[in-house]
Amino acid sequence: MRLTRKSAQPADSAVKGLGITRRQFLQRSGATTGGLAAAGFMGNTMMRRADAREKTQVSDAPIETKRTICSHCSVGCGSYAEVQEGVWTRQEPAFDHPVNRGAHCAKGASLREHGHSTRRLKYPMKLEGGEWKRLSWEQAIEEVGDKVLQLRDNYGPDSVYWLGSAKFSNEQAYLMRKFAAMFGTNNTDHQARICHSTTVAGVANTWGYGAMTNSLNDMHNSKSIIFIGSNPTEAHPIAMQHILIAKERGANIIVVDPRFTRTAAKADKYVRLRPGSDVAYTWGLLWHIFENGWEDKEYINNRVYGMDKVREEVAAFPPEVVESITGVSKEDMYDVAKRLADNRPGCVVWCMGGTQHTTGNNNTRAYCILELALGNIGVSGGGANIFRGHDNVQGATDLGLMSHSLPGYYGLTEGAWQHWGEIWGLDQEWLKSRFDQTEYTDGKPMYANGITVSRWIDGVLEQDENIAQRSSLKGMFYWGHAVNSQTRGPEMKKAMGKLELMVIVDPYPTVAAVMHGRSDGVYLLPATGQFETSGSVTNTSRSLQWRDKVIEPLFESRTDHEIMYLLAKKLGFAEQMFKNIQVNGNEPLIEDITREFNKGMWTVGYTGQSPERLKLHQQNWHTFSFETLQAESGPAKGDYYGLPWPCWGNPDMAHPGTPLLYDMSKSVKEGGLTFRARFGVERDGVNLLADGVFSKGSDLNDGYPEFTAEMLKQLGWWEELTDEEKTAAEGKNWKTDLSGGIQRVVIDHGCAPFGNAKARCEVWTFPDPIPKHREPLYTPRRDLVKEYPTWDDVQSLYRLPTLYRSIQEEDFSQRYPLTLTSGRLVEYEGGGEETRSISWLAELQQEMFVEINPEMAEELGIANDDTVWVEGAEKGRVKVKALVTPRVGRDVVFMPFHFGGIFEGENLHDHYPEGSAPYVLGESANTATTYGYDSVTQMQESKVTLCRIEKATA
Repeated sequence: MRLTRKSAQPADSAVKGLGITRRQFLQRSGATTGGLAAAGFMGNTMMRRADAREKTQVSDAPIETKRTICSHCSVGCGSYAEVQEGVWTRQEPAFDHPVNRGAHCAKGASLREHGHSTRRLKYPMKLEGGEWKRLSWEQAIEEVGDKVLQLRDNYGPDSVYWLGSAKFSNEQAYLMRKFAAMFGTNNTDHQARICHSTTVAGVANTWGYGAMTNSLNDMHNSKSIIFIGSNPTEAHPIAMQHILIAKERGANIIVVDPRFTRTAAKADKYVRLRPGSDVAYTWGLLWHIFENGWEDKEYINNRVYGMDKVREEVAAFPPEVVESITGVSKEDMYDVAKRLADNRPGCVVWCMGGTQHTTGNNNTRAYCILELALGNIGVSGGGANIFRGHDNVQGATDLGLMSHSLPGYYGLTEGAWQHWGEIWGLDQEWLKSRFDQTEYTDGKPMYANGITVSRWIDGVLEQDENIAQRSSLKGMFYWGHAVNSQTRGPEMKKAMGKLELMVIVDPYPTVAAVMHGRSDGVYLLPATGQFETSGSVTNTSRSLQWRDKVIEPLFESRTDHEIMYLLAKKLGFAEQMFKNIQVNGNEPLIEDITREFNKGMWTVGYTGQSPERLKLHQQNWHTFSFETLQAESGPAKGDYYGLPWPCWGNPDMAHPGTPLLYDMSKSVKEGGLTFRARFGVERDGVNLLADGVFSKGSDLNDGYPEFTAEMLKQLGWWEELTDEEKTAAEGKNWKTDLSGGIQRVVIDHGCAPFGNAKARCEVWTFPDPIPKHREPLYTPRRDLVKEYPTWDDVQSLYRLPTLYRSIQEEDFSQRYPLTLTSGRLVEYEGGGEETRSISWLAELQQEMFVEINPEMAEELGIANDDTVWVEGAEKGRVKVKALVTPRVGRDVVFMPFHFGGIFEGENLHDHYPEGSAPYVLGESANTATTYGYDSVTQMQESKVTLCRIEKATA
């Protein structure tokens, strides 16, 4: 979709690979007369080698072919990169890769452009007197380090925020979390906080692990797929090939969304949902399922706890109530419920449309409960398919780059610190000494959740007495993060102006470099892209994949892990941080970092994926089945591709990985699992362990708790440990025994190390133990607020006060009558800085826009392509083009969130360092979004707020 044509390159410039100009291309292809198909657009005449430039002389230099993984979304597509004389000259989608099988989306096809982009940062810089000044790396590290040490001395280690990235490799994400720990703060986080933190919390607290339960490839076996708040056709295009395979095999495709998306166009059934009513909609489906006896009673009886309490809640959502809240008729609700009941096994797929709400954790738990009621978890073709966003947002989360946990979801307890201190070979007293010694209202800072990335703005702006740490934030590192993907743009700008130090570490300057309004105190450190280093990434299916280094670092950029080493050295803890990691010059050895986290991440089974095993998989893509992901031949025969976690035990144990979580039809040794016994063994006198069901080949034919050394002794299995394993395992459990002996012996007996329990519908530690519908803070339905109110304000959540009722009590709907939601485009990714810096992607989508329903546009006097102001309920304003379309309902408007570089009508192009501005600039949708955070994780609410629209006069 293109609103106006403003070519990103001259119309007569050569089209790469064709040797003709753009104008000639259009003429020859018949595009000017609508004759593309007649001209044989997809025929052999158009198949040309994609070269970096038109050839004038053929080089005799050897061509190296590297294997890499796409750096955009989390599908994890494989790509071949050809390199000649250090130049990335050609790329091909990997036809033998078991996930994408020769397919690329528009973004994936642009990978080579990142490798040689002229818009990249070229050397370190600082803003001085309003001008960008070039620095050497030595100067930059010295100046930044001195300022960080000054802030630490004056305000304590919690005054500096280390905002990391889902663009890191697993190794870099792990190293960043370790870096923050050594600096002495839990004020570190990454993009998962604002995309799927509510998923992780909701799903992990339902059945044990907070990740996608099966794989994209396993969806081929689904009989029904319901998408709710997910648009893979644009957000995860290659995932769509798997979905269309399921559709070709008879799967019923249902799309539930406030907007008629490209995915909806492929659906058998589309349902338009009022934004913010997901729980009510899900309970409406369950009302029909329970009313008609369509639930899987045996499954619920054996494997689920608390469904009786769900029934009580669902009883309050009969069809007329659901229609009032959601806008969906009784007939449509019944139709979808029957499709799901008649077509099992089925999947539910959700993305940020379901997560980015104040009730995000309620939404994700409701989706899970729907799947449990239908018996769809732990069976091939069924599952909770949580499509992650960035290429390594799953891995960065697993590796603990979060403000509330250490790697592997160990949390921040004293035991967790002791575990990782042992892995790092560090004295606990030294680790404790790194943290602020003040007692905060949330507890000792070493053991207290840090501020989240979603709330760093308030960490700067809030009064010190209202923050549960010694002072407000004084310094921010934006390390591979797009600030325009966060809500409350005007307040963000204000917070940036108040900081004493801003450091942006990124291949591109990002919007953070230009929207702050400052004249000094900002540093730009050019990091490499992921194609200039090697390492592993974890895709949305939990599979780990190894990337080759394709080219050497571009310009004066340095890898993220090298920059971490240089800073650690300056800040005085490099010796401790890299005690077990070889450093070559200034660059830590990636494989040593992998091996270090292999030693510690027993909880989620990141222990069996050694660098050697991952590289073996990478070199043998062709041996893995496109249907099952299992290697059918070759040196990795029997393994599942990427050793999807949990991959139990040491690498020598050769566990194949777990392709389908909670599948009891396979033995644990073959990749099967039970539900995790994470929540105890009993609740209010009711057994929480599984009733008479167990994994294939299990020696324990009933439910059982998680395994400890003492339990092995009681079962008579202790003597199966070696003497060395006994010494290491004494007094430990399955997730703290560093020898892996407990896991090895338990799996030999056919048992899951984490136990065999029931999934739970009731999360008694959450604000709403059973998910409830609660109206958004900024709701247009004032008539529903009394019956479905939000929570009371909270004094301290992740160190900050959080507002709920005090906002919802005020009626904003009279001045701001339209519901604003946001989402993705196929052309761009994330904050868009990389993709809007690629000329031919920029050509595809050149304008930021707002979608308005024709009826509403007529009422407002707005025509298609008019320039309009969209003003949010907190008065943030964006100036954009109007796209009049029935894709959105009458009272709903939509904006994509990939744009930046224009702020409330002001073009910031000239604020970028020379030559680094993206080809396309636009207003950020999040300048108009508002306050609102999930009650458990602090996920931002960007999918439902209020706004008003008026035609711009100039």
